[in-house]
Amino acid sequence: MDDTTMVAEILDLNRSVEKVADSLEVVKIGQEGMASDISKIKEAVYDPDQGIYARIKLLEAQINELKSWKSSQSKLAWIMVTSLFGLALTTLWANFLTGG
Repeated sequence: MDDTTMVAEILDLNRSVEKVADSLEVVKIGQEGMASDISKIKEAVYDPDQGIYARIKLLEAQINELKSWKSSQSKLAWIMVTSLFGLALTTLWANFLTGG
């Protein structure tokens, strides 16, 4: 093998190594971007004050309050209906006994 062939092969090998190094740099930049995005996602999900889990807890508490309010309103409505029905029956009974 002569010197020019050897130099050409070394230059080809050098270009190949440079291509691999450039590709690795691109992968490194991509990984840094993904790491930043993953950190933002973790912050959005797990932040104790504004994260998704905190919002879900707040919504669950509000739903439980609404269920409690609905239950008490339902009981109140039944009490009112029963009272009105009792008053109506009492009035009818009093009118029937007194003759009108």
